Amino acid sequence: MATRHKFIQSTKERRLRTFSDEFKRQKVREIESKATTISEVTRSYDVGRSAVTNWIKKYNNNYMKGVKTIVEVESDTKRLLEKDKRIAELERIVGQKQLLIDFQYKMMELAEKEYNIDIKKKFEKIPSSTFGLIEKK
Repeated sequence: MATRHKFIQSTKERRLRTFSDEFKRQKVREIESKATTISEVTRSYDVGRSAVTNWIKKYNNNYMKGVKTIVEVESDTKRLLEKDKRIAELERIVGQKQLLIDFQYKMMELAEKEYNIDIKKKFEKIPSSTFGLIEKK
């Protein structure tokens, strides 16, 4: 890779400078293959970041305007599937617990009617000096 001191030029000279299409393609391939980065190219050749980004848009075969390419690793997919399974299992457990609570609540109601006793806790509302009503056990 060329060093910066070879390309130090005045602003006017930099504006008149052009890079060949093959040079741009080569730099885009290097960036794609992770041999170099955009920052390294901008520093080495004293080119603006937007210019290098434009090269990537123009010469990158995989670049499609307005379309995002999502690369998902297999482990990400497995992890998501495992999480979905775990969520389904937890929802099943919550459903079972809710059935148990409903059953116990119904049994308490039946026992109260059958034996004429209060089994459930009754909450009374008493005034609070700061936040309105609070519940008393």
